[in-house]
Amino acid sequence: MFDTVLIANRGEIALRVARACRELGLRSIAVFSEADRDAPHVAYADDAYQIGPPPSSESYLNMERIIATARQAGAGAIHPGYGFLSENSSFARAVGQAGLVFVGPPPDAIESVGGKVAARNVAQAAKVPVVPGTYKPIESAQEALALAGDFGYPIAIKAVGGGGGRGLRVVRNANEIDAAFESARREAILSFKNGELYVEKYLGNPRHIEIQILADTHGNVVYVGERDCSVQRRHQKLIEECPSPVVTAAQRAEIGTAAVRLAKSVGYVGAGTLEFLYEEGKFYFLELNSRIQVEHTVTEMVYGIDLVKAQLRIAQGEKLWFTQEDISPRGHAIECRINAEDPSANFRPALGTVGAYREPVGLGIRVDSGVRANYAIPQFYDSMVAKLIVWGQDRLEAISRMNRALADYQIENLTTTIPFHKAAINHPAFKSGDVTVNFIPQHPEILESLTAQQVPGEVVIPAEEEPQPPRSFNVEVNSRRFMVRVAEIGAPPLRAGAGRSAAAAPKNKPKAKSGKTTPQAANAVICPIPGVLAGIRVEPGQQVESGQILFVIEAMKMENEIVAPKAGKIAEIRAKQGTSIESGAVLATYATDAA
Repeated sequence: MFDTVLIANRGEIALRVARACRELGLRSIAVFSEADRDAPHVAYADDAYQIGPPPSSESYLNMERIIATARQAGAGAIHPGYGFLSENSSFARAVGQAGLVFVGPPPDAIESVGGKVAARNVAQAAKVPVVPGTYKPIESAQEALALAGDFGYPIAIKAVGGGGGRGLRVVRNANEIDAAFESARREAILSFKNGELYVEKYLGNPRHIEIQILADTHGNVVYVGERDCSVQRRHQKLIEECPSPVVTAAQRAEIGTAAVRLAKSVGYVGAGTLEFLYEEGKFYFLELNSRIQVEHTVTEMVYGIDLVKAQLRIAQGEKLWFTQEDISPRGHAIECRINAEDPSANFRPALGTVGAYREPVGLGIRVDSGVRANYAIPQFYDSMVAKLIVWGQDRLEAISRMNRALADYQIENLTTTIPFHKAAINHPAFKSGDVTVNFIPQHPEILESLTAQQVPGEVVIPAEEEPQPPRSFNVEVNSRRFMVRVAEIGAPPLRAGAGRSAAAAPKNKPKAKSGKTTPQAANAVICPIPGVLAGIRVEPGQQVESGQILFVIEAMKMENEIVAPKAGKIAEIRAKQGTSIESGAVLATYATDAA
């Protein structure tokens, strides 16, 4: 049906799809923003096209440009990856109207489950248990306050669209309602361009369990086991494993059958994931993610099914080549998300440029990454830089192998979550499988054991007098990317050893810092990360306490709270809401007589 696939995404998932295309004999087309010009997925694909400045996530949301590029490149299908446009029914419909194949569910199926409220209604109709909550969006914080009285605290205010924990705020008392409502709406608009919210009863200490499904265009639907995704921060997953340490074979069949029933009821096609909360032996449906999931890899390792290739084969019109009876788990898999974040600072985004980079290898180890040495992490996208997945014959071997893989993973000059993962998988609670979504707050000693990572960013300047070898450049003609090799006419011959990379230059060469030095101001509130100032919670002349939230910075698709470094009176606000802020910028100053 098609022989060329445009991948409307970036990073590790774009690479993942491109590799699946290559194995199926399909040609892959990458797209890239200005910020991703030198990204690995651009270099790997068979062809690549720029879809625009500005260097931001907006490039990957430009439906018209992406579809036009697919036509220009001769693509017959578009794979949306995850995030961005992957669950956008308007995009899926536009792709079909353009005569292209959307590698995913039909638009009507996406719409029926695309919003969490709609999915809750579908689940109720399919007799799948749901968390107590609303079945339509709420209009105001006052409405949320009234619902909290009905359900009882705590409640969750959640974004109707999207996923990944964004646009979700837990409210434990009436005083938190207004701020939580506004914060959830801001983040929902930022992440999903949809500010609609709804309310659910917040379960106290559940596990997060999800069921993988595959459905073809001929009415066949199967479930491919479950994943346990309970280790989370900010309601976003950090560690996933398959199978769950607590779900029995009978429970797997019961909830898997319910998932199939729901998928069939909406005419679902392709790969999808039904998310559940599991508490005291009961499952509660949360949402259906109508796309491939970040953590699909652990299911692949245990069940031996390439889910991305399955997506492409289903999009070609193939019938499922196996039945439910053919699907059985083998061994145990664990995934650690390697994020550019500082776990010792409440998982604050940590931008930087990767230095030396070496991925772990060996039996049962897989790395899906979107970075390389000397790659600068853009501030416009998600903080995940790689996924480290291991397989073992049982859970004990998988944990042991993950320990070894984390120790072998080398990412220099970048602050990452690797120290957290080392501490977490060796914690007695994790080893025993006694993990819920409250694992991190219940065990503060994990984060307390971590110290701030020091990652000096230095680059070596090569000697100017050395003859330079021919150089390769990426150039663009009519938005299409080409690589050319350029040598200076009449250049002197290279001496032995000349032309080595800057990283390989002798260590006694002059050095220069690659980043700015963060100013240390005793009487100032300093912004620790670059981003957009989304909220100002303080006024000039206001007395503040140490640790009080003063500003909200949006960076890497997350809201980050900037707190007062000490008690005192704020003298001046030096930043304006909605403006871009550099790391190290002064947001506010204290009065000179501040405590």
